[in-house]
Amino acid sequence: MSHIPVLYHQTLDSLNIKPDGIYVDCTLGRAGHSLGILAQLTSGRLIGIDQDGQAIEEASQLLKTYAEKITLVHENFRNLKSIMSNLSITSVDGILMDLGVSSPQFDDPERGFSYRYDARLDMRMDRRQVLDAYTVVNTYPYERLVQIMLSYGEEKNAKAIARAIEKARVNQKIETTLQLVDVIKSALSSKVLAQKGHPAKQVFQALRIEVNQELSILEGTLRTAISLLKPDGRLAVITFHSLEDRIVKKIFNEVSRINVPSKLPVLGAPKADYEQVDKKHSRATELELEENPRARSAKLRVLRKVN
Repeated sequence: MSHIPVLYHQTLDSLNIKPDGIYVDCTLGRAGHSLGILAQLTSGRLIGIDQDGQAIEEASQLLKTYAEKITLVHENFRNLKSIMSNLSITSVDGILMDLGVSSPQFDDPERGFSYRYDARLDMRMDRRQVLDAYTVVNTYPYERLVQIMLSYGEEKNAKAIARAIEKARVNQKIETTLQLVDVIKSALSSKVLAQKGHPAKQVFQALRIEVNQELSILEGTLRTAISLLKPDGRLAVITFHSLEDRIVKKIFNEVSRINVPSKLPVLGAPKADYEQVDKKHSRATELELEENPRARSAKLRVLRKVN
């Protein structure tokens, strides 16, 4: 099945692509959005970044007809500032960050992201790093496991699940995804197990975020991206859960507002350096949801640097 980019048309429209502009796709993935950007460039340039080496390899084949317009970088977007510096780029016309795990990563059993396939616990987006889900599950203390599941997964049964993990790993290491699913299920009541949705979903989300340090990296990268925008430049961010969206919303609100004390006399209304293009974030259409159900939780927020 071909890769379907989430919020494809809304994202490209929001970037207001200039044919001679410089654009950065911080989360290249399978290059769906990048193809759309490149198709609108004439003398412009696209920088495609991804920490997943497999994504870089596959994208290089998909984008080979645009080789003169694109530079691919196998790196974590947390290093956006140094990446741009190494390319002698000081400002850009648009930046895209699609924060979802790509479908091929979820659908490849060997990557260990999914609770639906049996595989070694891994979940590393960058396979060069040491920390993986196996290490988290088998070495983190009870208190840290609880904190991760509560903070990153909003898992209501975090304490019971952490106790079950702690008990199970004493006798035998929890090596695979389905072993972990069984441990999670063993900690839950029949009432909870009967509820809609997979019982391991929130725990797997929490582990993935911890392994890849997704939330701690996000805030700093957003601030770097904002600082790189040219006048009229756009930053488009697609989020998939409330934890990410809260961070994006907080920072976008922060840079697009001017806080003036209410009793302080001001000559002329000061204006912020940035504005939110669509304060009511874009969501997938019903037609898109029919073709790509994974788009249901996606939200698009866009920030523009004011001239």
